[in-house]
Amino acid sequence: METPSELETGKAVPFWLVLLTVSILINYIDRGNLAVAAPLLKDELHLTNTQLGVLITAFFWTYTAVLAVSGWIVDRFNVNWVLAAGFAIWSVATAATGMVQGFALLLAFRMVLGLGESVAFPSYGKMIALNVPQQHRGIANAMIISGMSLGPAIGTYACGISMARYGWRPVFIFIGVASLIWLLPWIRFRPEKTTARTGTAASVSTLRVLGERNFWATAMGHFCCNYPFYFLIVWLPLYLVRERHFTMEQMAKEAALFYIVYALVSPVVGWTADVFIREGTDVSTTRKTCMAVGHALVAGGVLACSAADARISFAGLMVMGVGCGFVGPNIYIYAQTLAGPAMAGKWTGLQSCVGNIAGVVVGPLTGWIVDRTGHFGSAFSVCAGIEVFGLVCWVLLVGRLEETIWLREPQLTPVASEAT
Repeated sequence: METPSELETGKAVPFWLVLLTVSILINYIDRGNLAVAAPLLKDELHLTNTQLGVLITAFFWTYTAVLAVSGWIVDRFNVNWVLAAGFAIWSVATAATGMVQGFALLLAFRMVLGLGESVAFPSYGKMIALNVPQQHRGIANAMIISGMSLGPAIGTYACGISMARYGWRPVFIFIGVASLIWLLPWIRFRPEKTTARTGTAASVSTLRVLGERNFWATAMGHFCCNYPFYFLIVWLPLYLVRERHFTMEQMAKEAALFYIVYALVSPVVGWTADVFIREGTDVSTTRKTCMAVGHALVAGGVLACSAADARISFAGLMVMGVGCGFVGPNIYIYAQTLAGPAMAGKWTGLQSCVGNIAGVVVGPLTGWIVDRTGHFGSAFSVCAGIEVFGLVCWVLLVGRLEETIWLREPQLTPVASEAT
């Protein structure tokens, strides 16, 4: 098994990190495939845009609600097995979604999917905080983000084409069953470091984390990052088919390009930022510069994407992909750095809980806007405004990027965060 020291010396990328990248790729195929099926699903069940938004985002009801608990579980138990259990749950839920006939059961399995997937990012954050030093976290997180963005790319293109030919149900069943194969290499190549020094996470309460200004700044920034990304996952297929009058095949190709650009830019930005840090550039300056550039590009791209001219709209979509490539790798670096190894799971879970409220909001809110206005223009404007506020959160409201000095409760003595 490759060890973390090999990553630190730059000799190799640990295979467990490659497996995490594959797992999040599968994760995002599973959470986005119902949106890809939306044009077919809408006609089959005779849904309004508002109803469709509620159905697609039912995933986020459980996902968001359970994230804080998942972060606590990750800090208390062996993170390797927590991730494996969540992976099994979400894969089975995906397969079951393709088998059910009624709307109620379809809704229920989307909620089970959210339950299983809630352990993913707290687990990733914990593993990287324990096993990867700051000067290599850019590329480590970028690998996760590349997998995250390739998931919708593959899901939108391959699943879109497959659904057009075979229907959406067989695609769900195949993906869910085939995904379970991932568990076999994970059992063999999982990382060795799984916990911080005994008792450190337990000694700091959730209220203590919630009392940190930096936590709320990162949580609000996370919400602002998620909103346009989930907007595209949930609504881009329907927007391209119904408002741009694309075929399912055309929709699949253009939407997939956004995610491919995102996936390609992320590791370049992550690696470049790591190089600057290894050469002595201030961590806060480096990470915040990436966030500022990324949010500015995404906001401009969102507005261009809603343009009447198809070429400007396509260019805006690609600019959004580049901007997301700057933002994505840094979202969880903030949590890993500010929380430290002992508290990375809890902080990441709580931050993601607030951030993923965007997934709960974006479906019904966008559906309501489109139903009232008859087009997506105003929905794109809302996205751009939220993205600008996100820039303010990450750059101005978050203080210096350095580990928080946690105090034990009730003794109020410093908590060690060394990994064991």
